[in-house]
Amino acid sequence: MVFAISLFRKGHPPVGARPGTLVIPANAPRPSVDVIHYSPDQHRTLKAVSLADIAPLLKDGTTTWIDVEGTGDERLLRELGDLFRIHPLALEDVANAPQRPKAEEYDEHLLLIARMARLNETMDLDIEQIAMFVGSNYVLSFQERPGDVLDPIRNRIREGKGAIRGGGPGYLAYAILDTIIDAYYPVIERLSNRLERLEDRVLLSPTPRILDQLNRIKTDLVLLRRGVWPQLETLNRLLRETNEYLGDEVQVYLRDPTDHCAQLVDVIDSHRELVNGLLNTYLSVVSNRTNEVMKVLTIMSSIFIPLTFVAGIYGMNFDFMPELRRPWAYPVVLALMTAIAGFMVFYFWRKGWIGRGPDADDDD
Repeated sequence: MVFAISLFRKGHPPVGARPGTLVIPANAPRPSVDVIHYSPDQHRTLKAVSLADIAPLLKDGTTTWIDVEGTGDERLLRELGDLFRIHPLALEDVANAPQRPKAEEYDEHLLLIARMARLNETMDLDIEQIAMFVGSNYVLSFQERPGDVLDPIRNRIREGKGAIRGGGPGYLAYAILDTIIDAYYPVIERLSNRLERLEDRVLLSPTPRILDQLNRIKTDLVLLRRGVWPQLETLNRLLRETNEYLGDEVQVYLRDPTDHCAQLVDVIDSHRELVNGLLNTYLSVVSNRTNEVMKVLTIMSSIFIPLTFVAGIYGMNFDFMPELRRPWAYPVVLALMTAIAGFMVFYFWRKGWIGRGPDADDDD
């Protein structure tokens, strides 16, 4: 139940607040603004720039990527909103994360929201929102915190590989989306490897630790699907509708991340079914082992019940019990108790309750 609630926990304004109200979490990191400004024949990389340095870079014939890492400064967010004429509702989507992946077109730009998944230093799943505003000569991206999977794009711009320098902001937005989606594959591969290792352990040694690992994997798969499935819907919509900020040429390239999204959804769904199957197998194995233990204890109790009865009778201190003073009474009672125990073991074996029984099928 705690997990179900945490899935929907996000920053949201108070009830009845005006549209465009920003809710900045107390632990949100302070933003850092990095800029990559490039054209087909040159590029510049600027670190920790001020807003005054951005406006002169926004020229026709060039592309400027303004990357904001961190959302812990409401004043800076609003200044960026004023500089790029961001609608208050769009700026609210940036600050009040996480939002559902989507695409919304405004007068000045196209808003794209995606979920970025990666493995952190402890190899745990880390998912954050990335919001992009695609304009006529710029891409303004917002990340919740520093660190991302977009270094391959920065390297391609720096080295001038491929068509990225001449593709404009629409192509850059496509490249960012494509890289974000491709970054899901290493995460899925790691979960697949963990599931392969757990398959045999569920049958051989089902422990509470394995149950905890299966539940963690199930949680990760749910989070991954919540990021991929809406993104697939968004990409399909972008493929169907013409958008001036992406262009017809970029729409053709969008087929590739769309196919990858569809493939990821299929893989995630199959892994979820596998996890559910392993959870059911775990419960069945544990239940069978419990039943076997209870069966052994029940059989042992059943064998000793008549022996306890005989021992109880001859343990009574009555003076006129006929066998008390007979020299053969003790060995006869022991022999009788042994015979009773042996008969019960033989009877349980014939019934197939212990061992395989005489009528068990031979699989060899």
